[in-house]
Amino acid sequence: MRVALGSDMAGDLPAAIGRWLEAHGHETIRFGALAPGADDAWPSVGRAVAECVARGDAQCGVLCCWTGTGVSIAANKVAGIRAALCSDAPTAAGAREWNDANVLCLSLRSTSIPVAHEMLERWFSVVPTSDPAYRAMIAEVSKL
Repeated sequence: MRVALGSDMAGDLPAAIGRWLEAHGHETIRFGALAPGADDAWPSVGRAVAECVARGDAQCGVLCCWTGTGVSIAANKVAGIRAALCSDAPTAAGAREWNDANVLCLSLRSTSIPVAHEMLERWFSVVPTSDPAYRAMIAEVSKL
């Protein structure tokens, strides 16, 4: 799977996420501080990853900033994006399954590498539900 990966700061967590993705057979497209010469302000990184996913150049995205909140707000401004700020594996799995989230947002401040790996494992192992009630709610959000 092609994954858009962005962060407003380089460091151990974004590097570990990139290594995990590639070790699990995913191709990464890097943005922000992870792409030399790119704009690394969190609004720009959030938008760039979200637009990449919305265009279909990547099947999903992973974003990081200090709290994770800024990139999630920016990404959610792009039509077709359902970015979820997650802090643990069950939340990441629920965001994929019940909300059909297509961008996972993480906090650089509070996410450890082992917890990030757990979230990625769950994110990529869960498929969005086909339950008609949930699909109707996701369609309702798409209209907003």
